[in-house]
Amino acid sequence: MPLLYTIGKLTVAPALRLAFRPHVEGLEHIPATGGAIFAGNHLSVADELLLGTVVPRHLAFWAKSEYFTGTGVKGAFSKFVLTGLGAIPVERAGGRAALSAFDAAIPVLRSGDLVAVYPEGTRSPDGRLYRGRTGAARLAVAAGVPIIPVGVTGTDKAQPIGARVPRPGRAEISIRFGKPLDFTGRSDDRTSLRAMTDELMAEIQKLTGQEYVPRYAPPRAHSPVSGEPPTAS
Repeated sequence: MPLLYTIGKLTVAPALRLAFRPHVEGLEHIPATGGAIFAGNHLSVADELLLGTVVPRHLAFWAKSEYFTGTGVKGAFSKFVLTGLGAIPVERAGGRAALSAFDAAIPVLRSGDLVAVYPEGTRSPDGRLYRGRTGAARLAVAAGVPIIPVGVTGTDKAQPIGARVPRPGRAEISIRFGKPLDFTGRSDDRTSLRAMTDELMAEIQKLTGQEYVPRYAPPRAHSPVSGEPPTAS
């Protein structure tokens, strides 16, 4: 586990659990060793913060590449923090540049680490669960690791879209982990990836009880630590 991440687990994580008191189910589905992908619904920027708080192992999130290449004191500090947390840089330019984030995540997963992905590609604008993009399934097949469905509720009340910081006590927050989905040996053609993604989204819906919308969520600005490159569709 990266040093800064370890420090955060010992200091920030207990404070966040005390402040938000998330209800957590299914921790037994998190493997003690080996790589895996956490794929969940996305309601708020707080999703990433709280997910990292309750998962006992290191969890690598995506971060915009600009945060690794900034200049001056602010740029150096940003790079130091994100590198120390073990974040994976992702290009926002689209095309091959964005897909390079998946290339970077494959060795991370194969080395036994955990990676978080948000198949909706952006935060839900209205609390409903939108059609998933196929990046998580593509990554699972390429790295040969399982996907653990994650269902989060209440974070959109604790930190609504537009709010700069989450506020404790505004809603009961629940984080549920489902049984791992093993897609080992499945084809990575478009039809197979679509079928695997639909299966994943169905499992996430079971965990959250959200209304499902069979279309992609409308695009909006991604959070500073985003779940998935926008081209992973």
